[in-house]
Amino acid sequence: MGRIQSKGKGKGISSAVTPFKRRTSRWVAHTPRSITDLIVTMAKKGLSPSQIGVSIRDKEAVPSIKLLTGQKIVRLLKKNGTLIFYSGCAPEIPEDIYCLIKKAVNIRRHLEKCRKDKDAKYRLILIESRIHRLGRYYRRTQRLPNKWK
Repeated sequence: MGRIQSKGKGKGISSAVTPFKRRTSRWVAHTPRSITDLIVTMAKKGLSPSQIGVSIRDKEAVPSIKLLTGQKIVRLLKKNGTLIFYSGCAPEIPEDIYCLIKKAVNIRRHLEKCRKDKDAKYRLILIESRIHRLGRYYRRTQRLPNKWK
Protein backbone atom coordinates (compact mmCIF):
# COMPACT_ATOMS: atom_id res chain seq x y z
CA MET A 1 0.00 0.00 0.00
CA GLY A 2 1.49 3.33 -1.06
CA ARG A 3 1.63 6.44 1.03
CA ILE A 4 -0.90 9.18 0.50
CA GLN A 5 0.76 12.06 -1.31
CA SER A 6 -0.67 15.35 -2.52
CA LYS A 7 -2.54 15.57 -5.85
CA GLY A 8 -0.78 12.99 -7.97
CA LYS A 9 2.78 14.20 -7.55
CA GLY A 10 5.37 11.40 -7.31
CA LYS A 11 4.98 8.47 -4.97
CA GLY A 12 7.69 9.49 -2.56
CA ILE A 13 10.32 6.90 -3.50
CA SER A 14 13.15 9.16 -4.64
CA SER A 15 16.13 9.71 -2.35
CA ALA A 16 19.65 11.11 -2.38
CA VAL A 17 22.34 8.62 -3.30
CA THR A 18 26.11 9.11 -3.19
CA PRO A 19 27.64 8.91 -6.65
CA PHE A 20 29.24 5.62 -7.66
CA LYS A 21 32.95 6.17 -8.00
CA ARG A 22 35.92 4.43 -6.49
CA ARG A 23 38.48 7.23 -6.17
CA THR A 24 38.45 10.69 -4.72
CA SER A 25 38.06 13.87 -6.76
CA ARG A 26 41.07 15.76 -8.11
CA TRP A 27 40.19 18.98 -6.31
CA VAL A 28 40.62 17.43 -2.83
CA ALA A 29 43.83 18.96 -1.45
CA HIS A 30 44.34 16.61 1.52
CA THR A 31 46.39 13.44 1.69
CA PRO A 32 45.18 10.31 3.51
CA ARG A 33 47.81 10.86 6.23
CA SER A 34 46.73 14.46 6.92
CA ILE A 35 43.07 13.44 7.14
CA THR A 36 43.94 10.58 9.51
CA ASP A 37 45.85 12.96 11.77
CA LEU A 38 42.92 15.40 11.69
CA ILE A 39 40.46 12.61 12.61
CA VAL A 40 42.64 11.49 15.53
CA THR A 41 42.94 15.03 16.92
CA MET A 42 39.19 15.56 16.67
CA ALA A 43 38.53 12.25 18.43
CA LYS A 44 40.88 13.26 21.25
CA LYS A 45 38.81 16.43 21.67
CA GLY A 46 35.77 14.21 22.29
CA LEU A 47 33.87 14.39 19.01
CA SER A 48 31.86 11.39 17.83
CA PRO A 49 32.58 9.82 14.42
CA SER A 50 29.53 11.39 12.80
CA GLN A 51 30.50 14.84 14.12
CA ILE A 52 34.02 14.29 12.79
CA GLY A 53 32.69 13.37 9.35
CA VAL A 54 30.39 16.39 9.18
CA SER A 55 33.08 18.85 10.25
CA ILE A 56 35.64 17.44 7.80
CA ARG A 57 33.05 17.57 5.02
CA ASP A 58 32.10 21.17 5.80
CA LYS A 59 35.39 22.75 6.88
CA GLU A 60 38.04 20.77 4.98
CA ALA A 61 35.97 20.12 1.80
CA VAL A 62 36.53 16.35 1.78
CA PRO A 63 33.38 14.71 0.39
CA SER A 64 34.16 11.13 1.42
CA ILE A 65 36.74 9.99 3.94
CA LYS A 66 36.34 6.38 2.85
CA LEU A 67 37.24 7.22 -0.76
CA LEU A 68 40.30 9.19 0.34
CA THR A 69 41.71 6.87 3.01
CA GLY A 70 40.18 3.53 2.07
CA GLN A 71 38.69 3.10 5.56
CA LYS A 72 35.78 4.47 7.54
CA ILE A 73 36.25 6.82 10.50
CA VAL A 74 35.63 4.21 13.22
CA ARG A 75 38.15 1.81 11.64
CA LEU A 76 40.74 4.59 11.46
CA LEU A 77 40.16 5.36 15.13
CA LYS A 78 40.45 1.70 16.12
CA LYS A 79 43.62 1.34 14.05
CA ASN A 80 45.20 4.36 15.73
CA GLY A 81 44.03 3.28 19.17
CA THR A 82 42.08 6.45 19.94
CA LEU A 83 38.54 5.28 20.48
CA ILE A 84 37.86 7.94 23.14
CA PHE A 85 34.56 9.37 21.94
CA TYR A 86 31.11 9.20 23.62
CA SER A 87 32.40 11.21 26.61
CA GLY A 88 32.78 8.49 29.20
CA CYS A 89 30.67 5.78 27.58
CA ALA A 90 32.29 2.45 26.78
CA PRO A 91 33.74 2.52 23.27
CA GLU A 92 32.40 -0.90 22.38
CA ILE A 93 28.87 0.51 21.99
CA PRO A 94 28.22 1.61 18.37
CA GLU A 95 27.23 5.24 17.91
CA ASP A 96 23.72 4.72 16.55
CA ILE A 97 22.56 2.53 19.43
CA TYR A 98 24.23 4.91 21.91
CA CYS A 99 22.21 7.86 20.54
CA LEU A 100 18.98 5.85 20.71
CA ILE A 101 19.67 4.90 24.33
CA LYS A 102 20.32 8.54 25.17
CA LYS A 103 17.04 9.54 23.50
CA ALA A 104 15.10 6.85 25.41
CA VAL A 105 16.59 8.04 28.71
CA ASN A 106 15.50 11.61 27.96
CA ILE A 107 11.95 10.49 27.13
CA ARG A 108 11.79 8.44 30.33
CA ARG A 109 12.91 11.48 32.31
CA HIS A 110 10.16 13.50 30.60
CA LEU A 111 7.56 10.83 31.38
CA GLU A 112 8.40 10.99 35.09
CA LYS A 113 7.18 14.60 35.07
CA CYS A 114 4.32 14.22 32.57
CA ARG A 115 2.75 10.81 33.09
CA LYS A 116 -0.21 11.47 30.80
CA ASP A 117 1.86 12.24 27.70
CA LYS A 118 0.61 9.35 25.59
CA ASP A 119 2.50 10.37 22.47
CA ALA A 120 5.78 10.26 24.39
CA LYS A 121 4.88 6.79 25.73
CA TYR A 122 4.23 5.59 22.19
CA ARG A 123 7.49 7.10 20.89
CA LEU A 124 9.37 5.48 23.77
CA ILE A 125 7.99 2.08 22.77
CA LEU A 126 9.13 2.65 19.18
CA ILE A 127 12.61 3.77 20.23
CA GLU A 128 13.07 0.87 22.64
CA SER A 129 12.01 -1.64 19.99
CA ARG A 130 14.56 -0.07 17.64
CA ILE A 131 17.22 -0.43 20.36
CA HIS A 132 16.36 -4.12 20.82
CA ARG A 133 16.42 -4.73 17.07
CA LEU A 134 19.81 -3.04 16.70
CA GLY A 135 21.11 -4.90 19.75
CA ARG A 136 20.12 -8.20 18.17
CA TYR A 137 21.93 -7.24 14.97
CA TYR A 138 25.09 -6.09 16.77
CA ARG A 139 25.18 -9.25 18.90
CA ARG A 140 24.81 -11.36 15.77
CA THR A 141 27.65 -9.51 13.99
CA GLN A 142 29.64 -9.63 17.27
CA ARG A 143 30.10 -5.90 17.68
CA LEU A 144 28.44 -6.25 21.09
CA PRO A 145 29.04 -9.04 23.63
CA ASN A 146 26.44 -11.81 23.73
CA LYS A 147 25.35 -10.88 27.27
CA TRP A 148 24.72 -7.21 26.41
CA LYS A 149 21.28 -5.84 27.36
